[in-house]
Amino acid sequence: MSTIKFGTSGWRAMTADVFNAANLQRLTHALSSHIQDNAEYGFEGADYKRYIKGRGKGPKQPLVVVGYDTRFMSENFARLVSDTLASHAIVVRQSNAEAPVPAVACAVVDTGAVGGVTITASEGPSHLNGLKWTPFWGGPAIPEITDDIELRLPAPSSQLGKAAPRGFGVASALVDQEDLREGYFSRLGSIIDGKTIKKSKLRVGTDPLYGSTRTYLRPFMEAQGAETLGIHENRDVLFGGKAPYTGPDSLGELSRFVVKNKLNIGLACDSDGDRFGIIDETGAWVSPNEILALVVEHLVKNRGMKGRVCRNVFTSHFVDAVARTHGLEVRETPVGFKFIGELMRSGLYLLGGEESGGLSISGHVPDKDGMLACALMTEMLAFEKKPLSKIRQELHKKFGEFNTVKTSVSSKDMDLAGLMEELSVKPPLDLAGFSVWRIDQTDGFKFILRDGSWLGLHPSGTEPVVRIYAEATSKPKLDKLVEEGKKILQGKK
Repeated sequence: MSTIKFGTSGWRAMTADVFNAANLQRLTHALSSHIQDNAEYGFEGADYKRYIKGRGKGPKQPLVVVGYDTRFMSENFARLVSDTLASHAIVVRQSNAEAPVPAVACAVVDTGAVGGVTITASEGPSHLNGLKWTPFWGGPAIPEITDDIELRLPAPSSQLGKAAPRGFGVASALVDQEDLREGYFSRLGSIIDGKTIKKSKLRVGTDPLYGSTRTYLRPFMEAQGAETLGIHENRDVLFGGKAPYTGPDSLGELSRFVVKNKLNIGLACDSDGDRFGIIDETGAWVSPNEILALVVEHLVKNRGMKGRVCRNVFTSHFVDAVARTHGLEVRETPVGFKFIGELMRSGLYLLGGEESGGLSISGHVPDKDGMLACALMTEMLAFEKKPLSKIRQELHKKFGEFNTVKTSVSSKDMDLAGLMEELSVKPPLDLAGFSVWRIDQTDGFKFILRDGSWLGLHPSGTEPVVRIYAEATSKPKLDKLVEEGKKILQGKK
């Protein structure tokens, strides 16, 4: 009965260890209490003011949408959450099959639900599972909300820790099972220019990595008129023996598939559909940092869209260069899409994105959506009528080279608190022979050099590691900055 803590993207733990039925019930009881007691959801205590369509006359219970990914027993855990919510007189709309987080978010907004639960550990390996809470606005839960939920966790010995009877939700008519695809496809289709995609006759490869977009990604791209071939669409709770992450190590098969079948682009999503991976026609993996810059250029140039841009502090300045050329303001946030989502809710921002593969745009829910990113990249190809590799070359020729890297160093043997304190008091003023021009402490430490190169250090909120980020105009300088980062963490600088 370990302590349940939300990280940068929900709660995650090892399945059958900390992530088990008892702890999941405790968390759902806490979530139910949070829903019932918070005025921000339209309630005053137990006096519910929110009404649910089609439930007859009189006061109605709040509604929660529940989805899950393809991990081992995720559907069983989702059913457990639904029954527990129903035991608190909360109505549940549960997906009748695996559903990505963005589909849950869209259902939350479209139905006026108080929020949504997704059983997933996102891009984490197969032995993990977790829970994401999506509040009523359709974006990630901010710290004030997750802190409140954690404070409401009942003790393991409490009566509240006990389970509702299996099937209680269905028996009490408080739980319905529904297909979330129709509403999600409708919302995505209203954002994407399907007519232009259809005219382009593009050939697209899709890879859901055995995850929850396995019945979403290829069907949606086909609906936009693209000739689409897919791989890894069967359910595999082990994700083919790899973490369902959209980095280059996980997309080798998609790369070969694109080249072998002479496809225009390869599209991938992680296990819960909130992150994207892109392969160009040569089989090359395109980094999320570069994708963000490409999408901003496309939206302004081809779609005539305007607005501000936001990104986290360790995302490439490539997107800044593109945005400012078009007169768009750029704002930095701490790590975690919840901070980007808060800005996107204002309606002032054209795009919000992060280096780890998260993106959303104006007019969509304020949460990262891998399928949206995939569709936008396909749309860009349809407008430009050029190979993706050629578009990439032209953008780099216009804005210069932005070499980036992200790596991790174990923090198990570090005095991390002491190191962070020392850096705040006595930071390095020289890195690899270059003077530090500015130090940004928005989240961790970011040492910025005068030419725009930078080194970032950020303790992970989900793993015992420190992330090292760096960006430079040349590969040799990039390597030197990474070495400087390792020396700082080792106390040699």
